[in-house]
Amino acid sequence: MKKIVLIFGSIAGAIAGGMFLATWPLHENGTLNPENGMLVGYTTMVIALSVIFFAVKSYRDNQLNGTISFGKALVMGLWISLVAAVVYALVWEVMYNTIASGYLEKMADYSLEKMKAAGVSAEELIAKKKEMMESFEWYKNPLLRFGMTMAEILPVGILISLICAALLRKKEFLPSESK
Repeated sequence: MKKIVLIFGSIAGAIAGGMFLATWPLHENGTLNPENGMLVGYTTMVIALSVIFFAVKSYRDNQLNGTISFGKALVMGLWISLVAAVVYALVWEVMYNTIASGYLEKMADYSLEKMKAAGVSAEELIAKKKEMMESFEWYKNPLLRFGMTMAEILPVGILISLICAALLRKKEFLPSESK
């Protein structure tokens, strides 16, 4: 099971992190703003973490004679999610410290422009910018940033793990071809 977890977790993390890296120029040129960037990001995470289904099914069919308990399938999915989250966070760390070093400022500027367009007063904008910059201080800590980045992808992995475990615990659901 360890080998499957490491392989499929690494694949999922590489897909999610790779797409983040590949779409970064679209963030830089403004094609992807924070809203549609999040949509692309979370859609990519769902696609990447769909490997959980294939990993659990493969393990169930090839190692466990076509049956797996909900608990074992869930644990496997969670481990894959954790490996994927670590890979994803490592990709972000590299990006943040190289090509995405001005990310927080760009996010703040985008939010302030939206507020300005909505008619927020200059005093409120100044206060909001100060508040944002103060709240960004914690993000400078690499351990906190790493944990926060993992927290972006882990809920998606948990949800997909639960769904896969619920479906694949039933041996009638996509039974093994070798029967």
